[in-house]
Amino acid sequence: MEDAGKFEARYLAFLETISQLRPQLHRYCARMTGSITDGEDVVQDTLFRAYRSLDTYDDSRPVGPWLFRVAHNQCIDFLRRRGVRVEAEAAVAEPGIFEPVEPFGTTVGPALEHLVSILPPKERACVLLKDIFEYSLEEIAGLVDSTVGGVKAALNRGRLKLAFAESRPPAPRTSTPENQKILQLYVERFNRRDWDGLRELISADARLLVADRYAGLFADGGYLGVYSRMRVTWRLTMGEVDGAPSIILLHLREGEWEIAGIVHIDFAPDGKIQRISDYQHCPWVLTAGSIVVRESVA
Repeated sequence: MEDAGKFEARYLAFLETISQLRPQLHRYCARMTGSITDGEDVVQDTLFRAYRSLDTYDDSRPVGPWLFRVAHNQCIDFLRRRGVRVEAEAAVAEPGIFEPVEPFGTTVGPALEHLVSILPPKERACVLLKDIFEYSLEEIAGLVDSTVGGVKAALNRGRLKLAFAESRPPAPRTSTPENQKILQLYVERFNRRDWDGLRELISADARLLVADRYAGLFADGGYLGVYSRMRVTWRLTMGEVDGAPSIILLHLREGEWEIAGIVHIDFAPDGKIQRISDYQHCPWVLTAGSIVVRESVA
């Protein structure tokens, strides 16, 4: 996906056909990864993988469960790469070893949805698929490659952990003072339209993702040129996304600044920006988590 460059017309047409499923897929991936931006990255990889596998898809079956299965596998791969222990899933693999604290069927409501990231991946997936997306036990077993008994055990254990975790505040997510300074400089130079100054902050081999539009080298994407030519009034501001320092994209509408997107920055060890991810074309990310503007934009 990173080397795809500009998305081809056939792929964009595929995205259009499954557009109604995008918010649900993102909500699932965001909760599995614990981040609305990481979640969208996983969705991007999911859809590209699904598109490349269309010749193996049985179109007599619903597309939703198929995409959720691909998304689940991509989430597990993401979590493993990030260092989540595989043994965490095995702990609930055997059916019937946990007694439910309450009669089975008690669900976890949306108020606890944001806490599921504390759970091991299998428990996390089962709680989300049953209590948020309302899949049946049999469907979940197929999606997560388990048994109905294994799904029941994972649900019971996950719900118990969430019940105890409800009163605990989430751990703060921070970045280094050096990285926060670069974020601030990025915002200030963008708002001054200092495109050369912005390029000074970005490494020569930096990657660029403009979700649903482009994935490849920043140098080949024409990214800053697109913003410089836009008639729409844009500006950036510092903020927090899911408790982590981030950049918020604002759009001026009828004299008021409205949140229009998220720009996520990743850093190289030398402090240079090594990846820019712009999610302005994915409006569903704006309602999937916590977005806080930390600066005055009057």
